[in-house]
Amino acid sequence: MKPLKIANQTLTWGKRTYVMGILNATPDSFSGDGLLDSPTIGGGGEGGALEQARQFAAFGADILDVGGESTRPGSAPVDADEEIRRVIPIIRAIAEEMPQTLISVDTYKASVAEAALNAGAHIVNDVWGLRADPELASVVTRFGCPVILMHNRSNPASVEVRDQLGNAYIGAEYDNLLEEVKAELLESVQIAEQAGVRSESIILDPGIGFGKTIAENLELNDRLDEIRLLGYPVLLGPSRKSFIGYTLDLPADQRVEGTAASVAVGIARGADIIRVHDVKEMKRIAQMTDAIVRR
Repeated sequence: MKPLKIANQTLTWGKRTYVMGILNATPDSFSGDGLLDSPTIGGGGEGGALEQARQFAAFGADILDVGGESTRPGSAPVDADEEIRRVIPIIRAIAEEMPQTLISVDTYKASVAEAALNAGAHIVNDVWGLRADPELASVVTRFGCPVILMHNRSNPASVEVRDQLGNAYIGAEYDNLLEEVKAELLESVQIAEQAGVRSESIILDPGIGFGKTIAENLELNDRLDEIRLLGYPVLLGPSRKSFIGYTLDLPADQRVEGTAASVAVGIARGADIIRVHDVKEMKRIAQMTDAIVRR
């Protein structure tokens, strides 16, 4: 795979694992880190997001992923204007203060992506793999930016709720989990390439936690190498998710070790980017796993 040049950075796939830190500009994150109502990080809101961004950069994050709509199972959708109101001040502030840091916007809406890219974002991270908004692919093409295409069969009607453990998708029906995930990812790739997105600008995300059972998430984590054989860099996003909570019977704020195990196995199976809440700890996990598997 060709190295990916983004702004003043070059990501060389297979050399090391890149760390993406999650900045949730929401009041309702499943992991309890929604910055709009957080009194613990810089007072919440834009100031809290900027303080968290500084911390993540100091801990070694390569990319900061800013999102304004929760993707937790059962969450309410947010309209584009509200999403823009939440994320644009944060993206602009990070871009102005930390111009060396790559910023991705976690959105599936074309208007939000365009506003974010104009404000200083470099990457679009679409949890619906260009299927939710038919205009998004053309925005990505016009800006010439990288895009993360995630597999997603989430169904809001299929959600299980348990106290402390949070919400989890019961899962869609799969006859062959890996083959269907791969096929649907390649359909998203086709949408991107038909719109003019360069092949080397595409990153795939198998969608851990989105429309999959606990067992399916565990299997997908373990067989990530089969996703990477499609020929694109792979992002893995298991951080604090409910498949870890249900496996260990632990709430979101006690899933660091479970996330670490998932990340280490994912890197061993070929993950190029890990998307995480606990940047300091997972950066160390990535560095140690890289030292073992990328010799």
